[in-house]
Amino acid sequence: MRLLIIGALEGQLSTATKMAMDGGAKVAHAPSIEIALASLRAGRGADLLLVDVMMDIAGLIAGLEAERIAIPVVACGVETNAAAAVNAIRAGAKEYIPLPPDAELIAAVIAAVARDSSEFLYRDPAMDRVVKMAEQIAGSDASILITGESGTGKEVIAKHVHARSKRAGKPFISVNCAAIPEALLESELFGHEKGAFTGAIARRIGKFEEASGGTLLLDEISEMDVRLQAKLLRAIQERIIDRVGGTKPVPVDIRILATSNRNLNEAVREGSFREDLLFRLNVVNLKLPPLRDRPGDIAALSEHFVAKYAKANGLPPRALSAEAREALLKAPWPGNVRELENTLHRAVLLSSGDIIGPDAIVLPDGMGLAEAASASSLSAQLAQTAQTMSAALVGRTVADVERDLILDTLDHTLGNRTHAANILGISIRTLRNKLNQYAEEGTNVPEPGERRSVA
Repeated sequence: MRLLIIGALEGQLSTATKMAMDGGAKVAHAPSIEIALASLRAGRGADLLLVDVMMDIAGLIAGLEAERIAIPVVACGVETNAAAAVNAIRAGAKEYIPLPPDAELIAAVIAAVARDSSEFLYRDPAMDRVVKMAEQIAGSDASILITGESGTGKEVIAKHVHARSKRAGKPFISVNCAAIPEALLESELFGHEKGAFTGAIARRIGKFEEASGGTLLLDEISEMDVRLQAKLLRAIQERIIDRVGGTKPVPVDIRILATSNRNLNEAVREGSFREDLLFRLNVVNLKLPPLRDRPGDIAALSEHFVAKYAKANGLPPRALSAEAREALLKAPWPGNVRELENTLHRAVLLSSGDIIGPDAIVLPDGMGLAEAASASSLSAQLAQTAQTMSAALVGRTVADVERDLILDTLDHTLGNRTHAANILGISIRTLRNKLNQYAEEGTNVPEPGERRSVA
């Protein structure tokens, strides 16, 4: 655990934090927010920021967001600073620690922050097989490609692999390739030198250097531009990077994990993903099954989320009724674990008693799970019907399809030419010309008031 103390709190916090972590914490100090941001920008990362409550915490959090650095912030101050503590929490601080510090309290806060970032709960045999494979290969330096639908827990399993690897004591750095604009992603990964481009006011250490010695997770790598993939391939093969605007290569020692919710083999065929990069990344593939195929996990995660959000909202413990559990197991969960968590958070807030019934388990638009499942089934049926109808047209000429459409519409209107032309969106003259052509070709054309006779 790497801690960065910001402000004039070194003397009060250093000893307590080391006691709290039994000497296992690496503690650094920064006298100001500007120096702290410069340190983080330079690649000297941290897992937790302990900040003087009297400092500009809102400005610090805004600076972290601008630099796309995700680190939890905990405010610290004397107990009499109640208003400052409230403002710090509102600004985005995770917790508030009163001073003088208590080692047990700091240990509890650090444990809570660590737990929030690495919760991993599973019970289903389908998921157990994936986890066993992950743990079997965790000790190697092999690249791993983690695939699965959005919300299945790809980043969670990546952190699990890192925690059980020989790099566990080193940084785990994650970068979302889909969330960063293409023009900025190269700098985010490889860093840049001062003046490399407009706005590069100082050297910035990229995620590769920041993760050196540890693990780098490339989240949703399928969204990376194919031109940047070539530079990534070189970095993975040679363990050397070039900063944007740099003049000499920089060696790095990292393990690469990557995730994707797309079929990368299809992306290779489409030309949007390099085949040689896929080979480099896909030494081992951990494929996470969707939540709908993990009933054991639905049950375990449901109980966990109910307890978590009842406590978080200051509510008494609540339990799911048998009917609610059955409804949860039958739901399709297209958003997987993320959707399940949001649904149960909502259920905790909507339920009026200690037992959560199926009426409290609704989607954001108020639709119940049974209705959602029915709608999903109907949509699938309609999609299948449309696909079947489309397939039936393949191999036929446009003229044949047009003739059948015109005659079927005329049959529907009992031979009324004007009504049929309006439905088809063509002029009555065009319709009559088509019908005369069909009659000359020997096709049976119904007269007004008649239906076609089909042999």
